[in-house]
Amino acid sequence: MSICIRDVDLHGHMIRVRTQGSGPVIVLIHGITHSSATWDPLIALLSTRFTVIAPDLLGHGSSAKPVSDYSLGEYATSVRDLLVVLGHSRVTLVGHSLGGGVAMQFVHQFPEMCERMVLVASGGLGRELSPLLRLPTLPGSEWLLALLCTPRLTSTLDGASRALGRVGVRGGVDLREVWRGYLSLLDRDARNAFLRTVRGLVDLGGQRASALNRLYLAENLPTLIVWGAKDALIPVEHARAAHAVLVGSRLEIFDDSGHFPHLDSFSRFADVLVDFMHATEPARIDALHFGMLAQRRSSRAPAIMPSIEPASTEGQIAIS
Repeated sequence: MSICIRDVDLHGHMIRVRTQGSGPVIVLIHGITHSSATWDPLIALLSTRFTVIAPDLLGHGSSAKPVSDYSLGEYATSVRDLLVVLGHSRVTLVGHSLGGGVAMQFVHQFPEMCERMVLVASGGLGRELSPLLRLPTLPGSEWLLALLCTPRLTSTLDGASRALGRVGVRGGVDLREVWRGYLSLLDRDARNAFLRTVRGLVDLGGQRASALNRLYLAENLPTLIVWGAKDALIPVEHARAAHAVLVGSRLEIFDDSGHFPHLDSFSRFADVLVDFMHATEPARIDALHFGMLAQRRSSRAPAIMPSIEPASTEGQIAIS
């Protein structure tokens, strides 16, 4: 069975989505500058047991790239609307990097639709972030990015990369995927969407907000956290912090992986995910109870020190 690739019209914007398989629904949400294609090796493995849905987020891949709202709340709402169109009401969410932030926001907004959550090298769990993702927040960086994203320079850099490969120097999965993300920014509309997304979530000091002080809301949601020990973009300490807050969560650290553990060893990742699915019962979260839990917690001293969130990130719980 091959992957079904189709375009879905959501509110006048086309969203590219990959689907395959049958059974319980797993939604795969990619990271910034990437697309649903990054999940292809996993879709093939998971679709023998599950219905797998992988969208291109708005502004990414083959989806529309309008001048629009690129907040986590809007991304989460778009995923919800896509699921409604496809006829699904309860899902397991798997989010990588930015996608992890979208997954946590989805749980916050639509808890009744969530059966499980899987965070893969997720944003939104601490302020620390690679300078690579902080630099685009500098004034004027859009002009520098436009200069860097030219076919001539891209060809030169690609040639240098190939030359290094011929003499045995290999950058690994992280370098390959960062390069792939850079290539996506050759498209002006994709570049503009990237800048709007990053600048809404990141400043020069790092990630603007943390979900750690709200993760208690997901205490009844089976959660798996997967991270690469060698992640240079978002530190593995964020995984341990989230695991400590989410009592009962499962933590898997891939010792030889960086920011893309699901690609470094996709067969191992698939095994871990399938085992997690089989070992846990899908949650049934009542939205009213979810809200009451937040109200009870706010009436007493918080379990951890809450983060300070600027007005521009109000209503968002995670960042990548």
